[in-house]
Amino acid sequence: MTPREVLALCREREIRAVDLRFMDFPGTQKHFTIPAQALTERSFEEGFGFDGSSMRGWQAINESDMLVVPQAETAVVDPFMKQTLAVTCNIQDPITREDYAKDPRNVARKAEAYMKSTGLADAAKFGPEAEFFVFDDVRFDQNEHEAYYHLDSVEGQWNRGRGNGAGRAAGSPTADEGALSNAGYRIRYKEGYFPVPPADTLQDLRTEMMLLLMECGVEVEAQHHEVATGGQCEIDMKYGPLVRTADNLLRYKYVVKNVAARHGKTATFMPKPIWNDNGSGLHLHFSLWKNSKPLFAGSGYGGLSDMAVFAMGGILKHAPALLAFCCPTTNSYKRLVAGFEAPINLTYSFRNRSAAIRIPVHSPGPESKRFEFRCPDSSSNPYLAMSAVLMAALDGVQNRTDPGLPLDKDIYDLTPDELEDVPRTPVSLEESLAALRRDHDFLLRGDVFTEDVIDTWIWYKTSHEVEALRQRPHPWEFAMYYDI
Repeated sequence: MTPREVLALCREREIRAVDLRFMDFPGTQKHFTIPAQALTERSFEEGFGFDGSSMRGWQAINESDMLVVPQAETAVVDPFMKQTLAVTCNIQDPITREDYAKDPRNVARKAEAYMKSTGLADAAKFGPEAEFFVFDDVRFDQNEHEAYYHLDSVEGQWNRGRGNGAGRAAGSPTADEGALSNAGYRIRYKEGYFPVPPADTLQDLRTEMMLLLMECGVEVEAQHHEVATGGQCEIDMKYGPLVRTADNLLRYKYVVKNVAARHGKTATFMPKPIWNDNGSGLHLHFSLWKNSKPLFAGSGYGGLSDMAVFAMGGILKHAPALLAFCCPTTNSYKRLVAGFEAPINLTYSFRNRSAAIRIPVHSPGPESKRFEFRCPDSSSNPYLAMSAVLMAALDGVQNRTDPGLPLDKDIYDLTPDELEDVPRTPVSLEESLAALRRDHDFLLRGDVFTEDVIDTWIWYKTSHEVEALRQRPHPWEFAMYYDI
């Protein structure tokens, strides 16, 4: 939509409030709301002021004033707030009117612009498969004298012996009473893929999420239960250009969390909330296009073109550094362990889901030729993660990077000798951040990521997450060491 069309929509739908939304640096969506009459055509150029010093990793207190600039094409009627229009915004400096370098959406816009400037492609299309958990109850705390978390789900295998009322917190809604009484229909660990009701208690909830996403302009391909017990879900979005797909992922998380809350449940995109079961990934299907024609179809391995193979080479070469953005939490590396379908070896394969990069075989058509980078997870800031993946792929194409030989065996069944020469993913966020420190020149091209962005990311993640976790005793340490 144009600004004029947005204002016409406000009149047509009797909008009384406009919610201005943007993404902070670590990856949490923020917002503030203005009266509808405050939004004019000039607002889409002039923007609205806010305090940037209160945003994590952004401005100092002496340079706090910043602007949010609404983007008309992102406007959508909010399905959860009365008479409210939601609009995604870019961040600008109020003095220079330059786009802010640490605005994640601006990084993604620059990544698309750099790709076009190379002449290699004019569209990078991403199809994200975002996984998440829906729980009936969650409680957690950490202070000086205690640390704990507690999760519960009517579907959880741990509730098989509890009978009626299992999984329901005191005072919570009783809409799932039928599911609660079926104590025998519990999903076993790692056996949650595609069960039908009554074992799948979240079918209607996911359908509601899917339909609301479609009402909000997000094209959906499918929804289903995922592998883990305890309410793991997936709703697949149709592929699209980088910035638009990242915008839609923010909308996706917003809809999922609010639909769950409306039903007295809670949704999380935390990569590994349940120990000893599958975690949640953000598998990224990726392809490059030019003049509306796909560039990844060819006669090479898996039906791919040389460009696609070199793009895989770039991603695998830079994968340890990429994971600082694609797997950006300490919890991410509890997902990247053997035995739970998570890719821990940096290789590629046709059909094989145990490889870091998989080449799907669903359709032989050239427009369907793509590959799937399986390492990322849903805790990532989608603007930064997908921009980094694109920059690594472009670097691979420019330098004709050889991804090596494919690995078509089940990686988890290989002997240590067979795995000796296969590079592995980092085992911690600290290791990924160190890789990013060593290897980030490919991100700086076209001023997409700046040195300040890289430095701030490493500083923030190290001081606020790596060190914060390192300093705190873990409950399992008491089990291992209390009687030492």
